[in-house]
Order: sequence, then structure tokens, then C-alpha cells
Amino acid sequence: MSREPTPPLPGDMSTGPVAESWCYTQVKVVKFSYMWTINNFSFCREEMGEVLKSSTFSSGPSDKMKWCLRVNPKGLDDESKDYLSLYLLLVSCPKSEVRAKFKFSLLNAKREETKAMESQRAYRFVQGKDWGFKKFIRRDFLLDEANGLLPDDKLTLFCEVSVVQDSVNISGHTNTNTLKVPECRLAEDLGNLWENTRFTDCSFFVRGQEFKAHKSVLAARSPVFNAMFEHEMEESKKNQVEINDLDPDVFKEMMRFIYTGRAPNLDKMADNLLAAADKDSIERAKTI
Repeated sequence: MSREPTPPLPGDMSTGPVAESWCYTQVKVVKFSYMWTINNFSFCREEMGEVLKSSTFSSGPSDKMKWCLRVNPKGLDDESKDYLSLYLLLVSCPKSEVRAKFKFSLLNAKREETKAMESQRAYRFVQGKDWGFKKFIRRDFLLDEANGLLPDDKLTLFCEVSVVQDSVNISGHTNTNTLKVPECRLAEDLGNLWENTRFTDCSFFVRGQEFKAHKSVLAARSPVFNAMFEHEMEESKKNQVEINDLDPDVFKEMMRFIYTGRAPNLDKMADNLLAAADKDSIERAKTI
């Protein structure tokens, strides 16, 4: 008999929207199997339409739902007279109806499952109703010794059944006051820090135009700036850097990339920005 899976916690169901109320429906399915061996199968002299039945079986000792297998060794009708027909029959049931899926297979001489056929959906069974395949396997193929399906003239059928039981609902409410982590705005915040020139501690003069910046940010993002501010260079002492070989717009775009990792005006000044990135060892900007 199968074990019921543990329902997930509401918080595990999705990383998307969160609802105030929720419900988890568990459709219970009981799975079990049955093996039926028919000895001296080649001596079965039943005519077309005549039937052999197995003993009854169930999912366990306490299960009042009883099943059996039904075989027509020479088919069910004229259409299937060259086949073995195989069916699952609901013998008794405390309910008015039940739904079940099933799978049939044969065991060969190596005790391996072969020639398997299974239902494509859960069929509706009522007491006395059967479902199966009237063309389960051709008789000539089954009786051919070369195929190894009747070792010692024994036909062994294997059946797996999945019965749909009652569904169970588990419901509850979500604590919407749970702390939600806001979306990361690091790039936007650093970009605003650069644009607003708050708490700056160094200045760049690019062809006469002044740009204020933060040494710690520049040092973290560029090996060239890191070396400049770390050693006793004139720029470090004065906290001023003069640049005459870059256009102010290109320098401004390069600084925006240093602070935010983005270069929105890349297409307009790609070549000049690449040269600036190369000059200041900003590796990622070279690959954009």
C-alpha cells in the first residue's frame, strides 16, 4: 500500500503571490499489486468467450473492496478470438462506485515484466463491472516457446492497481504580516549617491568641468583608482585629480558605470567609453 505524501507548508507552495486564505487538496490513491499464475496453460480448452477467474484480492486485510482478474484464453468475441483477453473485475465494494487505474504485464522465464498494457485514465468501476483489454496478447505469440512467456507451461500475470480514495482538504490562513524582503536597490542607491554628490571626498577636473566622487567606491571598483588613493601620490594628498584626455560626457558615463554597473548611453559613445575603461582597468565595462 502506498504512503500518503506530506502536504507542503503554505509558504512552500510558491514564491509568487501570497493569499490570505489557502487550501491544499490531497487526492488519496491506494496502490497494490497481484500476481496470478495459471499452470498447464496450454491445456486450457475453454472456447471463445469462456472465462477463467483468479481468487479475490484487495489492498490489505481490512479493505472490504475485493477484486479479481478475468481471463478469456481464446478471446472474448470473433474480433479477439486470436488473442488472450484480460480484465480487472470489481467483485464487491462498500461504495456505490470507485475509480481506479490498472496495469497488466506478463512475467517471462527470467521473471521480468513484459508485454505491459495500462489504462490511460482512472476508470469508473461499480460492483460486477470490469475493465481491461480484449486484445491483450496474440495467442500464437504467447504459445511460441521461443518467446519464453510460458516457462514450464505456466502463464504468470502481474497486475498493479491504483484506487482513488476520498480526497482530503487542508486549509488555513496566511500571516500577511510576515516580513517581506524588499527588492534590492543597491545600484539605484549608489547611482543616486553619485548624482547627488552627497558625502563626496574627492574631485575630478575633466577639461575644466568638476565631478565629485567617493574614494572608497572608486577604489573598490577600479585597480587604477585604488592604487592612486592608496599610495602617497599627489592626487591622494590633494583629493583632486585632473584629466585632460577624456571628454566630460564620456567620463560621466564611465563614473555612472562604476557606481551602478550600467551604461545606458553605451551605443552613443562605445569607442570612447571602451578607451576610458581600459585606461582605468574597469574590466566588465570592456565586455559590454
